[in-house]
Amino acid sequence: MTFMNVGQSKHVLTSHWLVLLGAVTVLAGASAAQAASGPVLRKEPPPVQADPQGLVRVALTTALGTIVIELDNRHAPITVSNFLRYVDQKRLDGTVFYRAMKLNFGGPGPQGLIQGGTQYDPKRILKPIAHEPTNVTGILHKAGTISMARWEPGTATCDFSILLSDMPALDANPGGTGDSAGYAAFGRVVEGMDVVQKIHAAPISATKGEGVMRGQMIEPPVRIVTVRRARMPAIAPVVGPGGEPRLR
Repeated sequence: MTFMNVGQSKHVLTSHWLVLLGAVTVLAGASAAQAASGPVLRKEPPPVQADPQGLVRVALTTALGTIVIELDNRHAPITVSNFLRYVDQKRLDGTVFYRAMKLNFGGPGPQGLIQGGTQYDPKRILKPIAHEPTNVTGILHKAGTISMARWEPGTATCDFSILLSDMPALDANPGGTGDSAGYAAFGRVVEGMDVVQKIHAAPISATKGEGVMRGQMIEPPVRIVTVRRARMPAIAPVVGPGGEPRLR
């Protein structure tokens, strides 16, 4: 089980960032298991209904509250279309947030990420998608970012993470050694970061988890009740020099 694979076996965990890179690999394990199980019900994704800026909102209703995420279809269309396919087919309903990576780099507030999604359920997963790296999309791993889990680039299905703090080690690093493709960030939390923090602070099992994920598994996992598209807020018109309204 990993967040996203950065080649865990190739790293020596001797610093905070190397520990992060190894731990982040843990977020990809679920996606790897899904890919190994084989895709099921390979339906084409529905057309994305986005606002003029290419944004789509999704509400994740969890046992601890609702998180609203704004997906950036303009800059990460493959990843957003894939996520919405799981949403529209209700494949995320009844899944869980199962991991909380808790870091301490000396900054204010909670640091790290939470991870959830389809995990090992072969009845939920669909065909893996192409990787959209941050150096192409421009969507960086900042606090509140949602990002896809994977093993090798092109293996992501629908396990995902939400960051509580900036984590630039997850961004693509062109020219770096090993797997330097980073992870596919594709949106941000716009409501409910307090819920993200509650999930991050949930009780942790001292024994569950493998490798760097040991001691990061939420016990019991936090249930994701439903995931649905949400209404975008109205965009106020911008008044031009002559007083006439115009789009932004």
